[in-house]
Amino acid sequence: MGAYSHIDGSLPPPSYAVVSGQDPRFCKHVHDNVHGNIYIDPLSLKFIDTEQFQRLRELKQLGFTNMVYPGAVHSRFEHSLGVYWLAGQCVEKLHTYQGVELDIDRFDIQTVKLAGLLHDVGHGPFSHLFEREFLPLVINGSDWSHEQMSVNMVDYIVDEHRIDVDSQMIKRVKDMILASSESAPPRSSSGKSFLYDIVANGRNGIDVDKFDYIARDCRACGLGCNFEFQRLLETMWVLDDEICYRAKDYLTIHKMFATRADLYRTVYTHPKVKAIELMIVDALVQANSYLEISSNIHDPSQYWKLDDTIVKTIETSASQELKEARELILRIRRRNLYQFCNEYPVPKDMLDNFKKVTAQDIVCSQKSGGVTLKEEDLAVCNVKIDLTRGKHNPLESIHFFKDYESNEKFTIPDERVSHLLPTSYQDMIVKVYAKKPELVQAISEAFENFQLKTYGIKAQAHATPQKKRRYNPIL
Repeated sequence: MGAYSHIDGSLPPPSYAVVSGQDPRFCKHVHDNVHGNIYIDPLSLKFIDTEQFQRLRELKQLGFTNMVYPGAVHSRFEHSLGVYWLAGQCVEKLHTYQGVELDIDRFDIQTVKLAGLLHDVGHGPFSHLFEREFLPLVINGSDWSHEQMSVNMVDYIVDEHRIDVDSQMIKRVKDMILASSESAPPRSSSGKSFLYDIVANGRNGIDVDKFDYIARDCRACGLGCNFEFQRLLETMWVLDDEICYRAKDYLTIHKMFATRADLYRTVYTHPKVKAIELMIVDALVQANSYLEISSNIHDPSQYWKLDDTIVKTIETSASQELKEARELILRIRRRNLYQFCNEYPVPKDMLDNFKKVTAQDIVCSQKSGGVTLKEEDLAVCNVKIDLTRGKHNPLESIHFFKDYESNEKFTIPDERVSHLLPTSYQDMIVKVYAKKPELVQAISEAFENFQLKTYGIKAQAHATPQKKRRYNPIL
C-alpha cells in the first residue's frame, strides 16, 4: 500500500498550521510506513513520552499472528500514531469544508487527535486474547474492557506526569474512547455529536481506528487491500450532526466491512493462530496464581507494567510453579501445537438459537469403544465473524447524501445497489483442537457425531485428513 500524505518529505501545506494551530516546524516528525510523514503536536508528544504510552511498543497489534504471518510484528504503538494522524486528518478536513457551519475550533481538533492517540493506551497483551479468553477463565463474570482501562490510564498519565491539559478536554477524550463500547456515555446535548464518531464509532462502525488497522494489518501480512479510506476522508459530510457519505461511495464502505471480515477469517482466526492462542491461554491460566497476572487489572499504576513479555518471563523462569506453563510455551517454540481437527459453520437457520459448543458437548458425543476422551483433551473455539453489527447489515445504519448541494440524508437498501451483495451478515464457526496429536482420530469422530446429533448432517466441509488421523510418534 502506498504511503498517504506528504510522502515526498515536504512539510504539510500552510493550511495545516492554520487549522490545527500548530506550526509543523515545531511538531515532531515521524515517518510511518502506512501514512507517510506524521506530525505530532507538542501536547500529544507529552503523552507519547511516558512509560505508559511507550508500553504499547511491547504489545504486538496481532498477538501471535506473526507465528503464521511472519511480517505481522507491528505494535499498538504505531497503530496508535496512525489513528492519531487519521483522526486529525478527518476533523481538519471537516473544518476546511464545513468549519464555520459546524463551529469546529482548535479545541475540538486537539481533543479528537488525543482520543485517537490514546484510544488503546489501556490495551491488554496478545491482541484481544487477554480480555476475551484469559480473564473470563480466571475471574468469574469478568466485565473488564480495554476501553475502560484506557480511560483510567489517561487519568493516571495526566496525574503522574502532571500534564497541563484542560480538564474538559480530557473528559471529552475519554468519552470519545468509550463511544463504541458498552460503557459509552450519553451523547452530548450541546451538539457536535459527530466528533464522537471519528475515533470509535458506536453509531455505524465507520471510524479511523478501522481505517488504520485494516490498512496496516493487510500490509504487514502481505495481503492485498482494495479498500481506500482516503476516498471516504475526502468526501464525508456532516448533516444533522452526523457524518454522512456520498451515495456513490456505498460500495467503498461495503469493501471496508468485507475486508475486515476477510481479515478475521484468514488472519485473526487462522487455524494455526487459534491453536497458538489456545496454548497461550492455558499457559497464562496455569501461571496466573503464581505471577498474579490478573491481580492488577484495575490499577493503572501496576497494570502498565504488563505486556507481551510475560511469555518470556514464564519461559525463562526456573520456578517449579511455572513448570506446566513453561512446557506449553516450549511446545509453541518447537511447533508442537494443539492439532486442528476440523471446523464447521453453524447452519444459517440455526444461528438465532445457537448455543456455544463446549468440550463437554464433544466428549459426550463419542461412541463407546476405543479411546475414552476427557474434556481436558480438547479445546473448542466458537468464532463469530460479522460486519460489526451481528446478524444485521451495518449499511442500514449509515446515512448517505446525493451531492453537496443537497441537505437530505437517506439510507440505501442493498437491493438498490446490487443483487450480488450478501444477504447474511454473520458467521459462527466452530473449531475443534486436540491437545495431543494421538487423539485427533477420536476427537474428529466425536466432533462428526456431535454435528450429526445436533444438525442431522455433517456440517463440516470435508472430513479430517487421514494424515492427521494417523498419528505416528516415530515420524
